Parts: sequence; C-alpha cells; structure tokens
Amino acid sequence: MSKPPVTPARRKRVGTQLTPDAIIEASLCIAARGSADAFTVRRLGEELGADPTAIYRHFRDKDELLLSVADRTLGEVLDSIPDGLDWKGRLRALAAASLAVALKYPVVSSTMASRTTRRANEFRIVELILGAVTEAGLDGAEAAVHYRMVGDSLLAYVGQRAAYLLFDPDVRAGDESSWSREYRLVDAQGFPNITRLSAQLAEVTHDQIFHARVEALITAIERRAEAVRGA
Repeated sequence: MSKPPVTPARRKRVGTQLTPDAIIEASLCIAARGSADAFTVRRLGEELGADPTAIYRHFRDKDELLLSVADRTLGEVLDSIPDGLDWKGRLRALAAASLAVALKYPVVSSTMASRTTRRANEFRIVELILGAVTEAGLDGAEAAVHYRMVGDSLLAYVGQRAAYLLFDPDVRAGDESSWSREYRLVDAQGFPNITRLSAQLAEVTHDQIFHARVEALITAIERRAEAVRGA
C-alpha cells in the first residue's frame, strides 16, 4: 500500500518541532542570501516549513531572536581568529573577520551596528579587545575608553559596509561611479582640493579604507600607551 502524499499541512506539523538553534540557523540562511526580511516570522515560517507563531515558543519577540542570531555571527568571527597572535595581530584578525562576517550576513550586521547582544560571544569579543589594549600597555579608564574606540569603530564601519549591500544594485552603481563622474565635474575654483585629487579619489578602494582605519586604531593605542608610560 502506497504512503499518503505529504501535504503542506503535514509538512507544517513536522516543521513545528523547532529548536532555538534551528530557528537561528534558518535566520542565518535567509540573511546569507542577502534578504532584508530575515527576522519576519512569516519569512522564517516559510524557511522552516512551520507555523510562524511557533517561533515565539522559543523567543520572546523578534528583537530577542535578532540578538541571538547576531551573537551567533560573533561566534563565527571568533572562530576565524587564530591562536598565538600578539595584540596587534589579534585586533587585525578581529577586524578582518568582523568585516567578512558582516558582508556574509549584511542584514544582521547593519541592524546590529548600534546594538549590543549582551550574550556570550559578545562578552568574548569584549574580553579579546580589553586583553589586547591591556597587553599594549593601557589599564583602567584608558583601557575601557580604547576598547570602546576599537569596538565602536569596527561596528560602525562593518555596519556601514553591510547596509550598503542591501541597496538596489543600480543605486550602488550610481554611488560608486560618482567619484569618476560627478566629482570630476565640480567647479575647480569652488572645490580646488576635490579637483586636485579627483583621480586619486576615484582610485580609493574599500580595502584601502578598511586597512587605514584598522592601522589608525592600532597607532592610536600605541601612542596613548607610550604617553601613559612616559607620564
């Protein structure tokens, strides 16, 4: 005797056997496809083959889900950082991994640029940065301030890059071509610096900007540590 076909209703009943991990993984799958609706219960229900309301059995609301998903992405960042690096190497590796994960899950990173997960992996990243600035020679309020400088700067930059990926490709193309079009056509008398450096402005890459920002953060920590030691 043949088995009865699996109807949508039957699939949905099976799909309601959810776990928090399954919901988080489904959110990440949607986010990795560049979708901006990774945290709508309707979209998650479709991804999981489940009644969307089943998600609320495991997460109080969409914000709790977002924070949990974001903290999972921070775990991916940490997993990419090799052991045995000095403080500068750890910060460089943290920056590179943060950017890579942000570009992998743009909707998560763009949303979390001004948030805090208050969860285990975020605590581990804070510990990593504090350890780095302490190894550099800072302590107390100086260590706290420079940790925030590093953390907030990385969040701002990777969040900006992630948010940009969510724009329509035509919008991005217009923005990217502006350096070789509109900026080259400005009035030379009114904008002498733009005119003088228009060719160089058009050649700047995202990688160059990111490298310069990370190295500037490291230099700022080094100089402050030198000043503290010399005080």
